[in-house]
Amino acid sequence: MNKVNQVVVIGAGPVGMAAAAHLLEKGQKPLVLEKGASAGNAMQFWGHVQVFTPWKYVVDKAVVALLEKSGWTLPEQERLPTAQEIVDEYLIPAASTPELKSVITFGAEVLAVSKDSHSKHTSTDRDKALFTVHYRNAEGEAHIIQADAVIDASGTWSNPNPMGLDGLPVPGEVENQDAVAYGIPDVLNRERASYEGKRTLVLGAGHSAINVALDLMKLQKSSSKTRITWGLRKNNIEKLLGGGINDELPARGELGLAAKKAIDSGSLELITQIRIKRIVQSNTGLTVQYENDGVESFTEVDRIVVTTGFRPDLNMLRELRLDIDHIVEAPSALAPLIDPNLHSCGTVKPHGVDELSHHDKNFFIVGMKAYGRAPTFLMLTGYEQVRSIAAELAGDKDAARRVELVLPETGVCNSSSASSGTSCCAPEPKTSGSASSCCAPKPRLKQTVSCCG
Repeated sequence: MNKVNQVVVIGAGPVGMAAAAHLLEKGQKPLVLEKGASAGNAMQFWGHVQVFTPWKYVVDKAVVALLEKSGWTLPEQERLPTAQEIVDEYLIPAASTPELKSVITFGAEVLAVSKDSHSKHTSTDRDKALFTVHYRNAEGEAHIIQADAVIDASGTWSNPNPMGLDGLPVPGEVENQDAVAYGIPDVLNRERASYEGKRTLVLGAGHSAINVALDLMKLQKSSSKTRITWGLRKNNIEKLLGGGINDELPARGELGLAAKKAIDSGSLELITQIRIKRIVQSNTGLTVQYENDGVESFTEVDRIVVTTGFRPDLNMLRELRLDIDHIVEAPSALAPLIDPNLHSCGTVKPHGVDELSHHDKNFFIVGMKAYGRAPTFLMLTGYEQVRSIAAELAGDKDAARRVELVLPETGVCNSSSASSGTSCCAPEPKTSGSASSCCAPKPRLKQTVSCCG
């Protein structure tokens, strides 16, 4: 293929910034459109959270190459940063390098992507048509720019899953949005007043939920009126709490141990197999009607925190011809590798341009958004995605299909994962004579990483 010129990158998070750096390295002209006021805008909403991934697995080599020209040095490699530290110590400095600063436009919210003079149903000369990217700037003015290629690294943070088991909001959820938070609110600092001394229901079965519950427990020490109820939509508490001291991801294992201690002590009320039916505003708070193992019950709370994951927003891409799996909402060639219905644990192979291509040539979805509804994204995998795509757009087909990522070894499975519908975050170590199952006993490993960094 011929080398393209103008490439629009949507989003200035870790993968979007890496995409721009790799494109520059290949002599291409990226334009990064970021709706926030700075790089890593979405990460700052959960900036208080410490990630499971050490610094050495957080950074992209092309971004680091630009940073080092300005005298930047990598923070302590084995240290686990918070999301805000990643923004402050890596992404914002990267966005300030002369090379990247000149190609990023902040306050630019992308509204839609299409093909010039070609709606979705128009086929004539479609591959020859440029992309049109519609966006709104910080002043609210609408703009349209054209590009040879588009890389969507906009993530999924702004599109959380609702609390209904059917994937839809439950009655009363939308009407009571002021009392409902999604993701990982900063209950100890920025949003402390909304939770201290209040009754909070935490919904979710992942480590985000544990983080929120444990932070709420810290508030109990300063206000005994703080009450916490943790609702799991499945009866998977053993899988969630992990292997404790046997968990090969120490930070994750510590979360599980702390949560188990809280449940045993009674400071954290646990409801498994909860199905929220309705939320009603009352004079004294929110009345939550729920079903538990076939029995309907009620509880009254002041706040609800929903940590049930995220999904990609595909509305702005509706005029493009996408190749999207109808279950995972990931690119069709990638979906079988990451589908949590099929992969309880094992390998998410490094992948690139072939797995991320769509029917409209030179359009790509990367990063967390490329994984659709699957929760197993690894930041390093995102960096490999954009390295491969940048090589392809530069006309270097061999480099685009050459795997340059060696994922670090980790052991994060347990025997209950096969029935829980979850998957591992990184490939299993290859050990001679070991069982083929990723849940088989494994040797202790020196390095570990998490799903999402």
